[in-house]
Amino acid sequence: MPVGTAGTVKGIRFEELESPDLDARIILGNTYHLWLRPGIEAIEACGGLHNFIGWNRAMLTDSGGFQVWSLGELRKITEEGTEFRSHIDGQLCFLSPEISMQVQAALGAEIAMAFDECAPGKATHDEARRSMELTLRWAKRSREAFDVAQVANLRSFAPQDDEAETSTQVNNLRYPQALFGIIQGASHLDLRRQSLERTVEVGFSGYAIGGLSVGEEKPVMFEVIEEVAPRMPGDKPRYLMGVGTPEDLIAAVAHGVDMFDCVLPTRNGRNGQAFTSLGKLNIKNARYLEDQRPLDESCRCSVCRRHSRAFLRHLFLSGEMLGSILLTHHNLAFYLDTMRTVRQAIRSGQFSKFRREFTEHLTSGWE
Repeated sequence: MPVGTAGTVKGIRFEELESPDLDARIILGNTYHLWLRPGIEAIEACGGLHNFIGWNRAMLTDSGGFQVWSLGELRKITEEGTEFRSHIDGQLCFLSPEISMQVQAALGAEIAMAFDECAPGKATHDEARRSMELTLRWAKRSREAFDVAQVANLRSFAPQDDEAETSTQVNNLRYPQALFGIIQGASHLDLRRQSLERTVEVGFSGYAIGGLSVGEEKPVMFEVIEEVAPRMPGDKPRYLMGVGTPEDLIAAVAHGVDMFDCVLPTRNGRNGQAFTSLGKLNIKNARYLEDQRPLDESCRCSVCRRHSRAFLRHLFLSGEMLGSILLTHHNLAFYLDTMRTVRQAIRSGQFSKFRREFTEHLTSGWE
């Protein structure tokens, strides 16, 4: 899922995301950022997040838990929720499972996330246990508040001539929302197993592995994924939050993960780094001064069909915003096409072969 934190995927228009070149079917928005600015009242007045931003495809909203955790000393976590200072104006704010569910119901994304607390990657066992237990209590409160919010936001609307006499609509959408639970426990596998078991007992439409890529070593991250992902319900979506590089995604898919979000393709693109079938390419390097090849000769995106590395390097060194836009487009195309190829390989029973060849190409690097 491309990340659209504040209601926009940085550096690219929705028309491009919807084009055959990218064809993104779902994007991510963030409860914390949208709640603070422009505010839920403004978004509700505009008919929900889809109408407000002009995106008619699916959306997932994060609960805001990770963003509040990342504020560090600017926040105070209690049983009731989290008190924090807004990073925008310093105003004192309070976010709880109930408020997060109300906000996400008002935003109206197809998928909402339970409110959680994220322990640091190197948290001790006792610290991780306390955080996990709090997340589990918040998961139950999120589930209860979500169900109430769904009923409260269910409203009748006037049917069209060709529709039934009565219809219902939720949050300006055609369907009720789904709520995903989040598995925590830092790097401690026993806590991760407990978190999974008890989160499943609460009951959600999908399950996410949270609290990774927050400072732990990559081998530790994959120990957690390898331990947890295969144990997650096979009939529900399995979501790995905030990860990662193309090779991370492929490795996680091998363990059973279905869904991902990450800022890397857009953030790295804005800073001149392209993801390609042969690994990462830093377009600002002097070696590309007169290089007339595309970013990736195996890529069929519109950027690679039209522009050379030499031109893209010129844009970045000249401070032209088009450079960031074009690399963002290419990176998203590469990620989305990679995941389409993964799905095709799984359907055809060729995933192991695809994974081996994909990894070999990535590690071959640039000449």
